[in-house]
Amino acid sequence: MQDNFTIRMTTNPQPRHQAIIDATEAYVKKELEGAEGGHDWWHIYRVWQQAMQIALQEEVNPLVVELGALLHDIADSKFHGGDEELGPAKAAAFLQSQGAGEDVIEAVTQIIRHISFKGGNEARAYWSAELAVVQDADRLDALGAVGIARAFNYGGFRNRPLYDPAIAPDMHMSKEAYKSSAAPTINHFYEKLLLLKDRMNTSTGKALAASRHAFMEQYLEQFYSEWNGQAK
Repeated sequence: MQDNFTIRMTTNPQPRHQAIIDATEAYVKKELEGAEGGHDWWHIYRVWQQAMQIALQEEVNPLVVELGALLHDIADSKFHGGDEELGPAKAAAFLQSQGAGEDVIEAVTQIIRHISFKGGNEARAYWSAELAVVQDADRLDALGAVGIARAFNYGGFRNRPLYDPAIAPDMHMSKEAYKSSAAPTINHFYEKLLLLKDRMNTSTGKALAASRHAFMEQYLEQFYSEWNGQAK
């Protein structure tokens, strides 16, 4: 259902909405000080900017897109003991303090709840045009040159090996197994990153994912060549 805010994205939000966005930006920057490099403020910034670009081509609530992008990792469960409700709760409390409408708060918290990959084997439990945009932007940041950098940064953060030829990727992990996996970082390319191109929601997201996916395939070819001492 469309509401009064559901329009093709523009770059000129209403003054009241801009005040909420500005306050949210400041809040997220403060909350994520010292965060792991793949899930820090700059990850949020990239997703935020990418989401706004994708949304220009979609019929969406622009305030929900911006707030959803800014708050989507405000308390990522993998850094908070697996608690998947902490993020939505923190976002809701903050947005209430800023006077955001209940419809906006509900839409944003649903984005936070349902944006994650979680192994990719679960049925979709919620969908909105705004979730589609923010999820595409988040997934794009897991692809290409930045996605490769993020994967190895997180692998180092968790002290995971780069690669072990004896450990094959697990393509049928449950949500719980995915969340607790300690497999080599190269396996993550097959278990998640290379799957994202075909799971994008919007036509813009699909187009952007294609080139980043191709870059990762080229990277892996070079990686294996160097690993086996065959690089020229």
